[in-house]
Amino acid sequence: MTHPNKRIGNAFERELVQMAKDMGLDAVRAYGSDGRSLGKSEKVDVMVGEVTIQAKKRAKIAEYIKIPSDVDMVVIRENRGKPLAIVPFEKILQLIKDGKYE
Repeated sequence: MTHPNKRIGNAFERELVQMAKDMGLDAVRAYGSDGRSLGKSEKVDVMVGEVTIQAKKRAKIAEYIKIPSDVDMVVIRENRGKPLAIVPFEKILQLIKDGKYE
């Protein structure tokens, strides 16, 4: 029987694919959550068009990562690291749909 965390992760990946398809985008989940089944890195879980996604679902995420209602995104960075943007998935899907995200 599949481990509960694996089932939760698989369901989350399917949810992301369905959200993209609901917006009229091509989306696919990598078989076994292994991007090699799509000709990509093993870290890839989902593809929306040509955009590769690694999906992570947690019971709780840190408060500083959550997007306040009065801002569009949160940007975080570790020391000597690259800045990372936390953006609602729906906004990213809209950018992909509009051809503004590569």
